[in-house]
Amino acid sequence: MKIYEYGNSSAANILIQPVDEHDLSLIENEINEIKRLSNEDFCLVSVMISNWNHELSPWRAPAVFGKEDFGDGADNTLAEIKRLCMYDDKKYIIGGYSLAALFSLWAASQIDIFSGVAAASPSAWFPDFTDYLKNNEIMSNRVYLSIGDKEKNTKNPVMATVEDRIREIYEHLKSVGINTILELNQGNHFKDSDIRTAKAFAWILNGLA
Repeated sequence: MKIYEYGNSSAANILIQPVDEHDLSLIENEINEIKRLSNEDFCLVSVMISNWNHELSPWRAPAVFGKEDFGDGADNTLAEIKRLCMYDDKKYIIGGYSLAALFSLWAASQIDIFSGVAAASPSAWFPDFTDYLKNNEIMSNRVYLSIGDKEKNTKNPVMATVEDRIREIYEHLKSVGINTILELNQGNHFKDSDIRTAKAFAWILNGLA
């Protein structure tokens, strides 16, 4: 699993983001946007994911788009990420976009080392995930959620539930006392992923100051 590090390696705030090649191509812009939105110093650690549907899926599920089913490799991915969080004097924030955002929410229900979750346009349509979160406590104090205002306008009947599911997650997190926000962005799922992810991380950073 390849790791890429950006920013100040000695910073107290460590942002951990599972990424693919597309995310990496936009990472400099994302970092600049985080800096524009927050004055907090940080180091961004990007964890390269080679098989998105397998390595970020918390459990097996049938294909929703295309022909590739979802695997159950999230446990192994989280074990690798946990090794990056070894210092008690640092704050670790996990986040990402799409399935990486869903993985981040799940990861925060598995271990208690994350100070915040930056979940930009998470794949909340993932089978049974909303019910899972209602029965498994997120152990982070701050959770950022967002959704594009056109994401629900897909012809895929499973993915079309995404906004309803995210709103359900948002209401649940509020009800259990987690400091959370749900931001509605313009556009579909494929618009401005770097900007949306930067907004997510910046909101968490600003709240930890």
